[in-house]
Amino acid sequence: MNIAIDTREGDVLWSPSSEQIRASRLSEYQNWLRANKGLDFGTYAALWQWSVEKIDVFWQTIWEFFDLQADGSCEPVLASRQMPRARWYPNASLNYAEHVFRQVRDDAPALIVRSESGPVREISWSKLQRETGALANWMRSVGIGAGDRVASYMPNRPETVIAFLACASIGAIWTSCAPDMGASVVLDRLCQIEPKLLFATDSYHYNGRTHDRDALVNQLLKALPSVTAVVHVHGPSADLQECTWRDRVSWDSAVALEAPLKFERLPFSHPLWIVYSSGTTGLPKAMVHGHGGIVLTHLKTMTLQHDLRRGDRLLFLGGTGWIVWNLQVGALLTGASIVLYDGNPSWPDGEALWRFIDEHAVSHFGCGAAFLINCMKEGLRPRDFSPMAHLRSINSTGSPLPLDAFRWVYEAVKPDVWLASISGGTDIDSANAFDATVFLERR
Repeated sequence: MNIAIDTREGDVLWSPSSEQIRASRLSEYQNWLRANKGLDFGTYAALWQWSVEKIDVFWQTIWEFFDLQADGSCEPVLASRQMPRARWYPNASLNYAEHVFRQVRDDAPALIVRSESGPVREISWSKLQRETGALANWMRSVGIGAGDRVASYMPNRPETVIAFLACASIGAIWTSCAPDMGASVVLDRLCQIEPKLLFATDSYHYNGRTHDRDALVNQLLKALPSVTAVVHVHGPSADLQECTWRDRVSWDSAVALEAPLKFERLPFSHPLWIVYSSGTTGLPKAMVHGHGGIVLTHLKTMTLQHDLRRGDRLLFLGGTGWIVWNLQVGALLTGASIVLYDGNPSWPDGEALWRFIDEHAVSHFGCGAAFLINCMKEGLRPRDFSPMAHLRSINSTGSPLPLDAFRWVYEAVKPDVWLASISGGTDIDSANAFDATVFLERR
């Protein structure tokens, strides 16, 4: 495909084939609506209009289509429409982590892990389940339970995902800050919620350098008297210096004793995690998302609007303090594998990430618009060295993607790829690929 140099806003740069439309999860959902509910929508606009006019009916079809597992009753769907404090599914109890581990399988990894300081690793679903169960059991043994706040100060590593899933399984409330955040930035967030347990690393790699965080974690602990235990996740500096944190337990000790993974089914609105606004207008605002709302939203978003399928691989660049980390973990709900990319995506050079995407069969790639713009400015042409045969979509977010960057993707990356400049946000913990309209416009 040759993209004309005078491409203008509103020009169609890509549209799916009839085969791609038939294979999409959105078409599967449409067919289910037609067969089970007698509903037929000819356009995405019509489907969307129905979803916002018939809110109760729409969300109940999402519940049924994905066969959510819960105690109690899924009626009423919406007990109170008053805003704020609308009450969804007041008689249902479920668990986020239980829905993740419904996807356990032997034929694909749960996590693919890339870091600057070691080889690429794969974490099986069975290992993910085993370590999550062990950690959840240890957390219970030290008095962590439903409603307790648990904070993380770790990079994009498997331990971070495992720690979150263990929290979710017992009903503890997760919150995360990236290790490149300074002490004052972290404390502006964590002092508001008074966490009882902290997961932290002593150091991390970025752009070929090791960044020490031992002293900074001590600062956090002095300012957080609510913390009764710290799980120490070894970083690259762990063997070079002695860790002096109070109430410290090593990660290996916390996951040493295997135990069956059990799930506490919780009220639909029970807090799953706390995320934060940027803090540009005062202290960061803490936002709470519930188990049920996130299960429904992430299944709907990742499956119907991003077309993630069982066996796909999603890589979304972003630190553990950005909402896209939470969104990426949500891909596990669909049976897809998630790719954890810890470090500078342009290290050791600008071609590294694109080669990685090709070599590890990434099907869905997400990034900030700035990454694509920088690649364009550097004159990279990934299609010249990496065919990326498995790559179906690229999601750009964080800021609007300019027209010349759209053109660059189709000229320099892959001519047959679904590129969407997506929006969403911390307040809804979702990201909608509006370009999904093409999946319904041509039938």
